[in-house]
Amino acid sequence: MAIFLNSDSRVIVQGMTGSEGMKHTQRMLTSGTAVVGGVNPRKAGTTVDFEGGVQVPVFGTVAEAMEATGANVSVVFVPPKFAKDAVVEAVDAAMPLLVVITEGIAVRDTAEFYAYSRDKGTTRIIGPNCPGLISPGQSNAGIIPADIAGPGRIGLVSKSGTLTYQMMYELREIGFSTAVGIGGDPVIGTTHIDCLEAFEADPETAAIVMIGEIGGDAEERAAAYIQEHVTKPVVGYVAGFTAPEGKTMGHAGAIVSGSSGTAAAKKEALEAAGVKVGKTPSETARLMREVIETLA
Repeated sequence: MAIFLNSDSRVIVQGMTGSEGMKHTQRMLTSGTAVVGGVNPRKAGTTVDFEGGVQVPVFGTVAEAMEATGANVSVVFVPPKFAKDAVVEAVDAAMPLLVVITEGIAVRDTAEFYAYSRDKGTTRIIGPNCPGLISPGQSNAGIIPADIAGPGRIGLVSKSGTLTYQMMYELREIGFSTAVGIGGDPVIGTTHIDCLEAFEADPETAAIVMIGEIGGDAEERAAAYIQEHVTKPVVGYVAGFTAPEGKTMGHAGAIVSGSSGTAAAKKEALEAAGVKVGKTPSETARLMREVIETLA
C-alpha cells in the first residue's frame, strides 16, 4: 500500500502548458503516473502531445477536468502570483489531493488558502515549495525523480526536496511505500505529524524516516506525537547543525533564534521520544538499515 497517492490516483496538472509543467508532466507520464488532464482557461479544448504517443486534454477549469476524467489529484505548477487563485479553484472543486510545487508564494497567500481549505474540509494540500510525493511503482505527483528507488517498506517524510532524493538513493536497496516532501515554507498544508499518522496506519510501511531542519518547532511537536501515537520505528535527521544563529538557511522557515529551533534541540527532543537520529544523511540511512534488519 501507500499513503495519499496510489495506483488508483488520476492526476491533472494546473499549469501543464507552461515550461515547468510540460517538463514534469512528461516525467510523471514516463514514470507511469496516470496524468489525465491539464488546466489552462486560455487553451481549453486543446490537447498536448507527449512522448510515447500520449495525448493529454486541456480543460478550462479544475471542476471540468474532474468531471471529465475522474481526477482525484492535482499538481500545481502555477507562478507564485497566481498560485492562490489556482489553489482556491481546486479547493472549490473539492479536489481530494492538491500538490503545490510552486516556490516563492507569499506567506500571507499560503495562510489564506490553507485556512480556506481547512474550512472547506475536502482537500489535503501538500506544499507549497515542495517536490511533491511518490509511491514508487504506483504514482508520482510532482518533481521527485522516479528512478531513485523502487517500492519497499520505508515511509519517508521530509521538509527538504534534495534530502528527500538523497535519502531515497541511500536506501534504494530497501525501497519506499511513499516518500512525501512537505515543503520548507513557514506555512504548509501537510505536516510531519499528518504523515506520521498515515504511515502508522499503513500496513505496508514497516519503518519511517523523518527529515526535519532548523527553525520553528515542527520537529519537537512531531517528537511528542511519536511518543504518544507511533509504534513503528522512526529514524530522524535534522538539517542545519552548523547553521549560524539568526540567519535564514535555504528555506523561509529555517531560521534559528537563540536556543529555539536549533538542530541540537530538535535532535534531543526526537531522541527523548525514542527516535534514532543521525548527524548526517548517510548515518541516518545506516541507522534505518539496522532497523530494517531487526524487522526482517
